[in-house]
Amino acid sequence: MLFDAHMHIGDFPMFGVSLDLAGLRTIFAEQRLDGGVVFHPDNELVSRSVAEVEGAHGLFWANPRHPGVADDCDGFLGRGFVGVKLHPLLDGYHPNDPSVHPVMEVLRARRAPALIHCGHPIFTLPWSIEELVREFPDVSVILGHMGHGNIVYINAAIDVAARNDNVYLETSGMPMHSKIAEAVQRVGRERVLFGSDVPFHDAEVERLKVEKSGLSDEDLSWVLGRSAAQLFLS
Repeated sequence: MLFDAHMHIGDFPMFGVSLDLAGLRTIFAEQRLDGGVVFHPDNELVSRSVAEVEGAHGLFWANPRHPGVADDCDGFLGRGFVGVKLHPLLDGYHPNDPSVHPVMEVLRARRAPALIHCGHPIFTLPWSIEELVREFPDVSVILGHMGHGNIVYINAAIDVAARNDNVYLETSGMPMHSKIAEAVQRVGRERVLFGSDVPFHDAEVERLKVEKSGLSDEDLSWVLGRSAAQLFLS
């Protein structure tokens, strides 16, 4: 099974990348994906897109600066979305700001996970996200990019997951394949998820990074799909 735990749809002009519905279909077909989670700040765009692609599931992009975000979150989860995407860096808030807590309460009630961008100052460093993790120990939190490109943040992301049983690590954009194997060793294969971060990164390159990390075939089967499917769909 191959399940991509980090996929974007739509335009991202700040970064000069975009992915339309045809492109999403192509990635699912070329990568032979069994499933994946998709998100964009325009949640209605996500809803329309995942309805057209077999195996695609929506994450609600929750910006706590928006009035009524908790009610909107609950509504989209009720319509079949399988979790929440939080991006404190782009939307400009501290991960444990009280404005985030109503969204986390919805996730607690719905037993759904949050995927949080991790790896950039000032709002998405692992230690800042850990404050939220400790506040809501019964909500599963995925550290997207598991610290991204800085070794200090990568090591810290693994440490945070090792300290907190509700924390998962997602592999996209993190350049050190050896750290994927270390993450599996320290926190368990069930809490390490393959993600591509398309269209920001190439799906095949990101998958190859996991495959070259030195994991056993059984561990690979979990990281490349079973762990994410279990978290998002069970």
